[in-house]
Amino acid sequence: MLTTLKTAYTDTRAADLAWALGREPLPALAVLDLQLGAAVLQLRLLGASHQVLLEEDEGSCSETVACMPGSSTPLPLGVAKRLGEWEYEFAARVETLTQGQFAGRAQELLALVADHPNGLAGTFPGSPHAFTAMLAQRYEGQVRWRTWHAYPQEGQLVVTRSRVGARMPVTL
Repeated sequence: MLTTLKTAYTDTRAADLAWALGREPLPALAVLDLQLGAAVLQLRLLGASHQVLLEEDEGSCSETVACMPGSSTPLPLGVAKRLGEWEYEFAARVETLTQGQFAGRAQELLALVADHPNGLAGTFPGSPHAFTAMLAQRYEGQVRWRTWHAYPQEGQLVVTRSRVGARMPVTL
């Protein structure tokens, strides 16, 4: 699903993004509700990037990547945590692209997510390449999602991937 977000473009720099687990739902500009097996997943586009809410019998998870005033948790390169019966993994990277590369990558990603049944993308007014996009799937008993946050004025694309699933038994 592709939508135009009716808000000012609030994330102005990739470096302003922060990451948090366990936040309450924040006001969303666009929402996509998904049923992935036993998991209920909500992809949320915020005025300040994204939030994912996951509910399943084993528990719940809330991930927020956004400009959060007063937040002291910058966007990490990687996180691995135990959440009750689950393992949670998060990874992020920043791609720096030329103007031409950025335009091509933006078109490619928006086309991929717009027509995907588990995809949500929102473009911001003022720039055709200012967007946040999300794509989710269930794979081998885990729920996974990827996100892309575009900063055309900097030529930067922040790419994240997350995974939540049951802890795997240790075999010796």
